[in-house]
Amino acid sequence: MESLPQIIQSSIINPLQPLLRQITTSLPAPVNDALISLLGANCFTSLVLGLDITKDPECLPLAISKALGIAIVLFSAIVKVPQILKLISSRSAAGVSFTSYALETTSFLITLAYNARQGFPFSTYGEVALIAVQDIVVSVLVLVFSGQTASAGAFLAAVVGIVYALLFSGETIVDQATMGYLQAGAGLLGIASKLPQIYTIWNQGGIGQLSSFAVFNYLFGSLSRIFTTLQEVDDKLILYGFVAGFTLNVILAGQVIYYWNAPSTVAEKSSTRVSHEQKPAAVSSGVSQSPSVKGPSTRRRG
Repeated sequence: MESLPQIIQSSIINPLQPLLRQITTSLPAPVNDALISLLGANCFTSLVLGLDITKDPECLPLAISKALGIAIVLFSAIVKVPQILKLISSRSAAGVSFTSYALETTSFLITLAYNARQGFPFSTYGEVALIAVQDIVVSVLVLVFSGQTASAGAFLAAVVGIVYALLFSGETIVDQATMGYLQAGAGLLGIASKLPQIYTIWNQGGIGQLSSFAVFNYLFGSLSRIFTTLQEVDDKLILYGFVAGFTLNVILAGQVIYYWNAPSTVAEKSSTRVSHEQKPAAVSSGVSQSPSVKGPSTRRRG
């Protein structure tokens, strides 16, 4: 029985080879160089030039992993944009936890530094950098709209200090062994940043202002990252972190689906309080309550 790659090769790729070969043989030099850099010379030759996904069994999973990695990086550039726009338009930080974002930011900065210092391909962790930047923006907006402008400045200063210590100081401040311990802790921070949100949804009985786009983006992103890590990165610390994140993202996604149309307890309490504060309307007795207006007197004044 033919395998799935063999079926795809014989039924789809082979009939289209004359057309596809015209495209692959006329690619611009920068595109060729980028593909060679991503896939390696051997896989580039077999997949792109040879149009054969069965020749080297390791090339197809690698190509899928690279494509997923690039897609994750691209989508991560906008994952927190809806939350940022919502904060700016409402000028309110109600319902957004600074602690949650601060923990996630710290976790992502550590993961970014660890991957960069290990020399792993950017396509395997690039989204961490983009999401971290968005998390920093959200954190600052939450503090500013909560009336804590000074704290926002202190938070930015702390972020700059962390980035310098982890990425630009070499091993002067944080050596490689310590970096490994920090990466192990980053997984715990990532878990800790999601638990408050899970509890909040359960406690309020609704998703409130939580962005479902971000939740499902995280879910599919973490699942894809498990695959790309298994294919390209031989590091258990990173793998376990993505597995833990995926598990919690499954719970969050399940909550979003379960509470999709359910009003939160906070909203119900607010609505009830408003209705109780309204004064009852006067009951009509059938007699006009308006004061009588006297007409002008016709009595002659003498």
